[in-house]
Amino acid sequence: MSQHPSFSTTTGLLMTEAGKALNQGRFDLAERALTQVLSSNPGLADAQFLYGLTCLMGGDAAKAVGFLRKAVAQRPTDANMLMYLGCALHDAGAPGEALDRLHRACELAPRHASPWYNLGKALKQQGQLQEADQAFRRTLALDERHVLARIGVADIATMQGDIARAVSEYRHVLRLQPDRAEAWHGLANLKTEPLSTADVEQLRRALLNPGLKPDMRISLGFSLFRALEDQRDYAGAFEALRQANADKRRQVEWDAAAERAKVDRIMEAFQAPSPAPVNPELGREVILIVSLPRSGSTLLEHILASHPDVEGANEIPDLPQVIEDESRRRGQPFPAWVAAATASDWERLGKDYLARTAHWREKRPRFTDKELCNWPLVGAALAMLPGAKIIHCHRDPVETCFSCYRHLFRHGVHFSYDLDDMADHYWDYLRLSEFWLARHPDQMLDFSYEALLQEPEAQIRRLLAFCDLSFDPACLAPHRTQREVLSTASAAQVRQPIQRDTTHSTPYLELLQPLRDRLAR
Repeated sequence: MSQHPSFSTTTGLLMTEAGKALNQGRFDLAERALTQVLSSNPGLADAQFLYGLTCLMGGDAAKAVGFLRKAVAQRPTDANMLMYLGCALHDAGAPGEALDRLHRACELAPRHASPWYNLGKALKQQGQLQEADQAFRRTLALDERHVLARIGVADIATMQGDIARAVSEYRHVLRLQPDRAEAWHGLANLKTEPLSTADVEQLRRALLNPGLKPDMRISLGFSLFRALEDQRDYAGAFEALRQANADKRRQVEWDAAAERAKVDRIMEAFQAPSPAPVNPELGREVILIVSLPRSGSTLLEHILASHPDVEGANEIPDLPQVIEDESRRRGQPFPAWVAAATASDWERLGKDYLARTAHWREKRPRFTDKELCNWPLVGAALAMLPGAKIIHCHRDPVETCFSCYRHLFRHGVHFSYDLDDMADHYWDYLRLSEFWLARHPDQMLDFSYEALLQEPEAQIRRLLAFCDLSFDPACLAPHRTQREVLSTASAAQVRQPIQRDTTHSTPYLELLQPLRDRLAR
């Protein structure tokens, strides 16, 4: 560690203390020590770097960026500092600059694996899968035992539909580290590759480790559920699932009453008609798919993306971000400002959304947006984009709730880890969806997942007609469509022909009776 001119013994001890606390995950102690250092040495690059690292690891990426910028300004050719600045920028929502910094770190340290891995991770999260795969493979060329890079390669293979390669890469990781939770989760999440009795035993052994971190225990628990279900041990599978969900529920915050009140406010805000649009055709390029998770939205998007005029954008954050930015600008949370919004305001927001999503229309004139947070925003979306088409995709209530409960989500969806929470949220979703359908019957299509499975051709023709798309036979065989599906939970399944029966609840009828009762109430 290089020394600043005023670097004293006390400063050295505090820096050592901060480094030790950071390694132990004691971010509060690290921050306290570094605050003392910077009070007497405000320009000390190493302290600024460590403080930024502390903020980043503690979950405050925006604060981390400030300190890491100061460190990099003093050492612009330090690849490690640039790498962590890139990571912080990405987590803080500045992906463009983040990728610039990460690329620069790789240029400065081309034979170090970490910059390449972090570049691959950022590229993957931005949906740039081919470039991400190359970065992960560069990482593995430098360090063949870098299991996170290999898991990244496997995840990308899943998204690209190369399931055999994904299985091979996940299994490679598990030969190196038989307890690696991320690899088990990726393998179990494929759903098309059954897990064996030997896998069950390995997962049980892994779960006996008293030093397991909570996140790893949860991930292994969901994987054990899948393995036991593959062995038709339904009682054991449900108990493993119940335990994993209970562990996850203790980690997340969910306030059902607050969510219900939010839905009430949205319905009240959009009770009055929106102002007549400035341009009724604005947004006709857009097809929004609104649904709860695990309701068939990925299959629906894959069908539409099989049409030569439609690009499937997967889950993109642009609509919620436009609303959030407007709320910040007005100093009021959504939907408090809706009554004051003019036709010109809505047009401005619609144009902002279209500008943000323009790259999805570079090859094809129309695109789908199936972000899971969009269903509460239907009223705002149609005020912004009056020419858009919206498809409300829904599935049997028990199947929807249980399918969510069976799945460990990467982020959000905090209502899904308790069946009572799930049922309550389902009813809030249902009443708001019915409100939207009643208000916008010409711009929304009520689309049943079960009806699609039972009569695919009739429903697909109905879907295309609603979207003002010509019939194309490719839409009847979406499993043959080659495209990247960024939802790893459904990526393998949509590569298979449409199946008539995808129910999961039948073996658990008795165990799910409390869910049925709550939904009935």
